[in-house]
Formats: sequence, C-alpha cells, structure tokens
Amino acid sequence: MKRIIAGVLDIAYVEVGPANGAPVVLLHGFPYDAHAYHGVAQRLAAAGRRCLVPWLRGYGPTRFLHAETPRSGEQAALGADLLAFLDALGIPQAVLGGYDWGGRAACVVAALWPQRVSGLVSCGAGYNIQNIAEAGKPASPESEHRYWYQYYLHGERGRAGLAANREAFCRLLWQMWSPEWAFDAHTFAQTAHSFGNPDFVEVVVHSYRHRFGLVPGDPAYQHIEAQLAAQPTIEVPTVVLEGGSDGVAPPSAEDKSAAHFTGAYQRQVVPGVGHNFPQEAPEVFTQAILGLPT
Repeated sequence: MKRIIAGVLDIAYVEVGPANGAPVVLLHGFPYDAHAYHGVAQRLAAAGRRCLVPWLRGYGPTRFLHAETPRSGEQAALGADLLAFLDALGIPQAVLGGYDWGGRAACVVAALWPQRVSGLVSCGAGYNIQNIAEAGKPASPESEHRYWYQYYLHGERGRAGLAANREAFCRLLWQMWSPEWAFDAHTFAQTAHSFGNPDFVEVVVHSYRHRFGLVPGDPAYQHIEAQLAAQPTIEVPTVVLEGGSDGVAPPSAEDKSAAHFTGAYQRQVVPGVGHNFPQEAPEVFTQAILGLPT
C-alpha cells in the first residue's frame, strides 16, 4: 500500500505493474473497497499496465487532511478526488475503470476533463452521473424497492443503524446485490475493515441524501455540480459492463446510457454477474480495459 496527498485527502492506494506501463486507475463502489480489483490489477500488471487502485474518501486507510473539511459524498467530490489523485501522481492521462461510486467518479472526470482520460470502463448504469434535479420523480415500484437502503439512510434511524451495524448492513447488500456470487467470510472480512474508517458513516449518509437534493453539497464543489446538472456527454472511448444478476441495478433491454456517449461505445451484459462486477468477473473486466486505447 502507498499513500499520497491529493486535494483534501491523504489517499491510500495499491499500485502494481511496471512503473513505465500505461496507467490504469480502478475505482471501487459502495460498500466495497480496493480489494475488489485484486484479480483485475494482477491481470493488467501481467499485461504491462501500471494499475493504481485507491480507497475512496471515507473508506479504509484514506483520510481527510483537516477536521473542518465537510464529509461530503456527493458526485462532484468523488470526481474532484480522482482528478486530484491524477495530478498528485503526475499522470497526464489514464484509462479509468469503475463501478457504483467509483464508476461515478470516473464518468465525472471523463465528462468534464476528457483530455485526462484515454478510455473508460463503467459498470452498471454506464452513465453514472446523477441527475439530481430529476431525483424526486418516482420510479417503478420494482425499482423503488431496490433503493430501500438509500431511503433508510435519509433518516436519523438509518444513520444510527449504519453506525451500529456497519458490517451486517454491508454484508446484506453484498448478498442482495450479487445473488450468484458465493463469496466467503475471508473475502468479506478483507473489505469490511474499510468500513471502520472514522468518516465512513458521514460520507455514506451524505452521499445518499445529497443525490436526492435533501442536503446541500460542499460549496467547494458547487461549480462542478453545476456542470454535472447539465448531464454532459462523454466523448472518450467507453465500454459499459452490466451484470445480468445485478440485484440493485438489473440491466434493461433498452440501453438507456448510449445517448450520453458520443465516442466509440459498446455495451456488454454478462449473465450470472452481480453488482460487484470486477471482483465477480475479473477476466471480463480486464479484457474490457485492455481493449481500450492507452
């Protein structure tokens, strides 16, 4: 594990592969951590890529530099953290791969700073930039019931529940979101350590309240949120991977993300794979990365 000061964070990250290899930054989601990319990173390193896998704000060993910094989990903050990470490491351009929160960070940077991104692999929804202005509109009942955890965290009972039952809460989501993934106790325990981060609860709660417009964001990122509100398109070459057994965001017959991508684009739905795509199907994720320009 390595560390680097980047923006408002002291970011912990794993680096594997040759130092002169084409850089790939891989970003985990909620409630996961850098361990999700172990299989992918090893494969990419063997193919000559320089792989960097950070823990996001609020997870694992990553820490805020100052107590007064808002513990925001908003999309603009995640994108700004990724951009600061690239800047701190002196990486002018990289392939980005992510899912869930990590896919959101990757999409934000790809949309607003495309010159820093040579290619993108985004899982699940594909276009992971939130449309907060539309968040109050109800979805189908089938979709709404999958978001119970988000609505739970809107209230103080949910905040207290997450704080008191971090591991049990997150293990339940793993089981519900990846019903065909037979992960063992050791695999979960490796990641569960990351939920002990002192800022985990605050960052998570803020994320799931901000995306519905229930709480304000960090003023430092207001200019980024303003740009994201326009739902900017993504011009970099992109592969969207969707798990056919994703329990929170199952793929639809219609590709609803395609219109947001203006460059080379392909979508792949993989049967039997759940929400934690890179850890469940590392070979598929690896090949998607290797198929992008560097």
